[in-house]
Amino acid sequence: MDWEKLLSKRRLNKATASDESDIRSEFHKDYDRIVFSSAFRRLGRKTQVHPLSNNDHIHTRLTHSIEVGSVGRSLGHNVGTFLEENSELPQGIQAQEIGAIVQAACLAHDIGNPPFGHAGEFAIRHWFKENGDKLVLQSKRERNDFEIFEGNAQGLRVVTNIENNYGKGGLKLTFATLGTLIKYPWFSDHALAESKGKFNFFQSERKIVQDLMRDLGLECSNGQQYLRHPLSYLMEAADDICYKILDIEDALELNILKFEDVSVIFNNLAGIENDYYSDMGDEFSSRRRVSTIRSKAIDNLIKKVTDIFKSNYEDIMSGNFSGDLISRMEGVENRGIEEAKRITKSNIFLHRRKIELELGSYETLDRILSAFVCAANEVKRGQVSFKSQRVMDLMGVNKFTDSMDYHECYLRITDMVSGMTDNHATHVANQLLGRAL
Repeated sequence: MDWEKLLSKRRLNKATASDESDIRSEFHKDYDRIVFSSAFRRLGRKTQVHPLSNNDHIHTRLTHSIEVGSVGRSLGHNVGTFLEENSELPQGIQAQEIGAIVQAACLAHDIGNPPFGHAGEFAIRHWFKENGDKLVLQSKRERNDFEIFEGNAQGLRVVTNIENNYGKGGLKLTFATLGTLIKYPWFSDHALAESKGKFNFFQSERKIVQDLMRDLGLECSNGQQYLRHPLSYLMEAADDICYKILDIEDALELNILKFEDVSVIFNNLAGIENDYYSDMGDEFSSRRRVSTIRSKAIDNLIKKVTDIFKSNYEDIMSGNFSGDLISRMEGVENRGIEEAKRITKSNIFLHRRKIELELGSYETLDRILSAFVCAANEVKRGQVSFKSQRVMDLMGVNKFTDSMDYHECYLRITDMVSGMTDNHATHVANQLLGRAL
């Protein structure tokens, strides 16, 4: 891989020339474009882990993304400094710009996720698998786009095809930032998509992806998938660091966990062997106790991840690195990570209130998808009922037409559904049931 290509400032459907009076780098402009987008703003009403929580201290997709961006900026700057010291950066590129690239990608890493957290993603997959007889799709690869619906692929579609400039480059981010955003560089018909349930590319973005990955120098000789951008490992690590710490913090806030359950985990993540909290009296709330150690844990993990990236640099740059950076963690930090995984899976994800709301999300999205797919099929047949016409009117200017193929019609539907907030999806489902009259 070549950093000259990996740090491409090229944008989709846009000339590279820019206003010389603008003090921002091209990569800082990416950050601004994401922050001011409506898709990013809607993350404020989307579930991170706990659906429809009334507790204002709980993370949403928005606050999570901002925090991931902060960690990603630090990781990017650290690695940028390492590259700078080893004369790896192209002329005119500074360490802070590497931080800006990773931060921008981190801000957008959840921008395509549907309402109700991962439950929403699974609910969409479930509906398309259970209603295959209602779909008119030409190939397995088209069917996989929906049956393995993926928020990561939807996110790339949002920033390259939907937001601001529909069908004309989306947010028109730099290729460097787009490459950093890609965590699973294959299409839905790849074997890894079915085995992992993860992919980053819908069929609709095939031409964009081919152009992007060719420009970045990330093409593989086998033509089946692409190489990962080195900075995507930092984006992934920033996300891993944040949710491992902050999911537990939210559970404490909701009284799902007690401070005594997790104090050792935070000590381990901070690289501290002894009891950091021994000097704190009972007058300190769990929230205050955690806040004192959170920054130490995040700082420590940033340093560890930076070291892991450096020690695996040659494998990363040759495309031979497998897995993620966090999984290479050793010592006391690794113990903290493994225990955080265990307690999250056994105590947080199985909490009764969370399960009840997630089951409700299946019914909500079932109602919406049933109505809109029915409308799409009627449009294609040229026989649109009064109800389906009203359903289409809810889509506004983004509604499908009879000139589109079925795959594009269904994508318009998942575009709409994945763009909904938890509250709006609930409202639309109630409208369709006549409960919002």
